[in-house]
Amino acid sequence: MTPLVYAAVTANGVALVDVRRGRGSWHFLDPIGAELWSKAAAGQATDEVVEDLVHTWQLRGADPGQVRADLRRVAAELDRAGLLVSAGRPALRADTPVVRLAGAVGASMRDQIAAQFGLALALVLLRCLPIRFILVAARAASRLPGRPATISDAERLHTAVRRATCAWPGRAACLEESLALHLTAALTGRRVRWVLGASFVPRNAHAWVEAQDAIIGQDAADRVWPYAAALQVEHPN
Repeated sequence: MTPLVYAAVTANGVALVDVRRGRGSWHFLDPIGAELWSKAAAGQATDEVVEDLVHTWQLRGADPGQVRADLRRVAAELDRAGLLVSAGRPALRADTPVVRLAGAVGASMRDQIAAQFGLALALVLLRCLPIRFILVAARAASRLPGRPATISDAERLHTAVRRATCAWPGRAACLEESLALHLTAALTGRRVRWVLGASFVPRNAHAWVEAQDAIIGQDAADRVWPYAAALQVEHPN
């Protein structure tokens, strides 16, 4: 069964993205809240988890009453949001992706036409469908015939998508741009990895595309790395 909650796990806590409704919602948990979620989602009784954590923090000198009240509040919030469930997580990676900054790379007329179609499709999907159905469409696109995109392929297509967004009168932020690039790559017989993730310092969500373990087309001025991946859409191999 395809998960409807995904987790970005970091040393600073866990970011959960719930794709059941609308465009999805992000929930950020500090390390203590993350431990509570992890154990409760694995099936341990919530009250038991709370008391275990209260005991741990009492040994460290914390006020048990305050810790218990805080943990019960967090548990109640997670329960109301339906987030005390196991979550999908990206496979562990041995490497750290290289962040490639956006640049002026030549794009052919074929790339430009494909980018226009890719952007239009991305905008229609994002404005008309909940994110969980968009993920279905993105996964279907990743199964189209093609080969893995090289970094140069992806950067060329990213340039074409950027040019297409410049002609679009509305807003095209990271989610629109990255989905458009994912779809454009599929339309031109290339396969990339579409990723949704989050950072904790500052707390922020982001969407991007990877090719050959490189993060494509980022802007130095407004992207604070590293982001931790929560959800990846790519060819199943």
